Amino acid sequence: MVKKLTLCLAVNESEILLGLKKRGFGEGRWNGFGGKLEKRETIEEAARREVFEESGLIVKELEKKGIITFEFESDQETLEVHIFQILNFEGEAKESEEMKPRWFNKKEIPFDKMWSDDKYWLPLFLDGKKFKGRFLFDAEKTNEIKDFELIEIEEI
Repeated sequence: MVKKLTLCLAVNESEILLGLKKRGFGEGRWNGFGGKLEKRETIEEAARREVFEESGLIVKELEKKGIITFEFESDQETLEVHIFQILNFEGEAKESEEMKPRWFNKKEIPFDKMWSDDKYWLPLFLDGKKFKGRFLFDAEKTNEIKDFELIEIEEI
């Protein structure tokens, strides 16, 4: 079974906006903003809604940068994550029940406190590239990558 999700990141010349996950899957890790689609919602609508719910930002413009599938050993569910760059937004990022936002200098991204796959695809994202990939994690969902493929693409 495939579950579609969104992941959105805002960047400026020198910084990237990440959120510290306060509960649920990925708790205690820095990540972008996003989540699952609701009934009859497009991927872009879900991306905008999730960013607003988790950070208070109103997304004005998005650009899809990548699609990554995540699999876990002994789990039948595959997560298909659509990754977006937030090009334009209104408001100031504020803490929600789920996320604590913070701007990081691009040279000081806390990869050691993020999902282990981020160090592979986030540099492509920050270089303005588009990409497609697949990551297989261990059965215990402990953040150990067992296998992966990641390629740069022209169009999504």
